[in-house]
Amino acid sequence: MYAIIETGGKQYKVQEGDVLYIEKLNANDGDTVTFDRVLAVSGDNGFTAGTPLVSGASVTATVEKHGKGQKVVVYKYKPKKNYHVKQGHRQPYTKVTIGKIQA
Repeated sequence: MYAIIETGGKQYKVQEGDVLYIEKLNANDGDTVTFDRVLAVSGDNGFTAGTPLVSGASVTATVEKHGKGQKVVVYKYKPKKNYHVKQGHRQPYTKVTIGKIQA
């Protein structure tokens, strides 16, 4: 059984037991999070696609930890104008483990 959920402006295909790194959530470590924006569900009784969401479907997950991703270096440069700007960015994330998919 799998489901397609939407969180943080992105879509993820999840199964029970999967580990995901998603956009940062306002939840503490060990909390249970419910994703209500389920776009599609596939299970024993076939595939169900929502219009745009599947009514009554939800996915529960457990928050494992929060962290920051790898550093991305942004470098701006304009030739012959003595313009150099170097900037770094680390995107915050939340690591979750998918628990149960309810269709």
